[in-house]
Amino acid sequence: MNLLEFFYGHRAEIFTLTVEHFCLVGVSIALAVLIGIPLGILIARRPAWNKPVLGSANVIQTIPSLALFGFLLPVPWLGERASRLAIAALTAYALLPIIRNTCAGIAGIDSGVREAARGLGMTDRQLLFQVELPLALSVIVAGVRTATVITVGVATIAAAIGAGGLGE
Repeated sequence: MNLLEFFYGHRAEIFTLTVEHFCLVGVSIALAVLIGIPLGILIARRPAWNKPVLGSANVIQTIPSLALFGFLLPVPWLGERASRLAIAALTAYALLPIIRNTCAGIAGIDSGVREAARGLGMTDRQLLFQVELPLALSVIVAGVRTATVITVGVATIAAAIGAGGLGE
C-alpha cells in the first residue's frame, strides 16, 4: 500500500482528525492573541513588568509539552476534558512569541513619531490604536505566525492525552 492509497482509504478519518487539529490550534491561537497582545502592550509601556512577564512565558516554553499536560491534569476544570487541557497548554506555549513580538514592535517605534502624534493632541488611547499598533502590526503578525507554527507542532502531541488531532 503506497501513501496515496492510504490517504484514499482513510480519507474520512484523516479529514476528521485534521478538523480536530485545526480546532485545537485555532482556539489556542485565538486565546493566545487575546492574552498575549495586551500583555505585550503592557510590558512595552511599563518596562518594569518586562522581566516577570517574559520570564514566566520563557519558563512555560521550556517545559516539555507532555510534562505540561501532566502538570495541568490535576487542575479541576481542565483535567476533566482532554481538549480543554490541550487548549490551555497550547495557549501557554503560544504566548511567548506573541508577547515578545508585540513588545518589540511597539518599543521599536521611533520616538519622533510618538512626539508628532502627541503634538497633534492625541490621547494615549488614540496613540496606541492609530499610531503604535498599525506601525507594529507586521512585527505582531510575525509573532502570531511563529506561535501558530509552534502550536501546530505541539498539537500533535496532544493526541497522547486523548485530545484528538493528527497525532492519533
